[in-house]
Order: sequence, then C-alpha cells, then structure tokens
Amino acid sequence: MAENKELTFWDHLDELRRVLFRMIAVWFVLAVGYFIAMPYRFDSVILAPCHNNFIFYDLLREIGHTFNLTDEFFTQDFKVKLVNINLAAPFFIHMSTAFWMSVVTAMPYLFFEIWRFISPALYPNERKGVPKALTIGVLLGYFMVYPLTLRFLSTYQLSAEIENQISLNSYIDNFMMLVLCMGLAFELPLLTWLLSLLGLVNKSFLRKYRRHAIVVIVIAAAVITPTGDPFTLSVVAIPLYLLYEMSILMIKDKKAASS
Repeated sequence: MAENKELTFWDHLDELRRVLFRMIAVWFVLAVGYFIAMPYRFDSVILAPCHNNFIFYDLLREIGHTFNLTDEFFTQDFKVKLVNINLAAPFFIHMSTAFWMSVVTAMPYLFFEIWRFISPALYPNERKGVPKALTIGVLLGYFMVYPLTLRFLSTYQLSAEIENQISLNSYIDNFMMLVLCMGLAFELPLLTWLLSLLGLVNKSFLRKYRRHAIVVIVIAAAVITPTGDPFTLSVVAIPLYLLYEMSILMIKDKKAASS
C-alpha cells in the first residue's frame, strides 16, 4: 500500500496506458480468432437453439416424459428456419458476431484489469469470482433463457393469416443482446462490491431498498426476456434476486468498514 501512495499522477497514467494496451490486445486476438473460426462453428453454436435436438429442448422433453407431463411446453418439437433478405447481411453478421463473442469472452479479463488498477486490495478469491459469475450468466442465457425466448416468440401468432419468418439479422440481434445482458447481470455482486469500496453503497443501504430492488429486478427481467410467460421471467428474475442478496453478503456495513 505504501508503494501505491508513492506513485505520481504520471506513474498512474502510465500504468493505465499499459492496462488499456493489454485489454485491447486480448480483445483483438480473441476477435481475430472468432472471425477465423466462425464459419466452422456458426451452425453448431450460434444456430444450435434453432434445432429440435438442442440440449435444453431435450431436457424439457425428458422432464415431461419422466413426470408424465403432456403440456406442449414439455412435448413440443421445435425448429426455426431463418431467412436472409439483405445481400450484405451474412458478411456483416460474420464480423459483428465475432466481435461480440470476443467481447463476452474477454469480459472477465477486462473486469480483472480494471479492478486491479482501481483497487490494489483485490483478493485472489474475489478475482476468481469475476470469470465465474460472468460465465454462469452467459451459460444460463445461452442454454436456457434464449432458447425459451426464441421458442415463444417464433411460435407466437397474432393471426393465422400471418406466417412467421425470422430474419437472420433479427435472430442475431436478439441472441447477442440476451446472452451479453445475462452475462453482465451476473456481475451485480462484483459491481456492488466495487461501489462499496468507493463508499457509494453499504450493507444497510442495500437492505433498506430491498423492496425497490425487487421491482427493478422484475422490470429488468421483463426487458431481457420479452416473452411474457411467468416461467421465463422467473428463470431470469430469481437468479438476479439471489445475486442481489449475495451482494449484501459480500460487502461490509459502513461502521464495520470504517473500523
């Protein structure tokens, strides 16, 4: 801690420059790697939720078979055929998908570098929590939340006269937004911990506004998953609320911190 106090403004600026350089280098390498691999992995990863044999759909059918559930939610066979109506869309989607995949993958490292620069008091166990939290959020978004959203919206019919045809652009936009939002949402405890280091929040504050937080969480879940069904809403809202409670456990109260 004494060494950090001796650093001048220019020393900190130079360290920030090195941090930014490392972050950009990691992101660039990942973006190039995803761009090269995308044609070979696009069908099996990005388009996997469009097919009936996707792991989550198989899980739902297995649950329905085990407990003798006949509701369409557990028995539905599902497949989506995407259409492209824009000549240049495949090329630009190739680039944008590689970019956002690199952002999602690099996010744990970016958070680690930012927090290491802001707070030298970051403990190893807290550093490990960064990639774990983001990874859980991304996996939940990819394997559960997005497939449920896709299945609901693609089969929803306003009128029998209207045939649903999902464009490639629409699919990718929703896919990337939802998966990235879920990954970022799982950083809530770590963001709260950072704000507590800066003295902006404390345990008493979070407890006092718990009810307000529940309302905000439900609204955020509804925005992330605009399907309208209670199950999908709960899949997002319940983990977010548990993360809020985890945030309360992670930080110290104001009095405890000052002592």
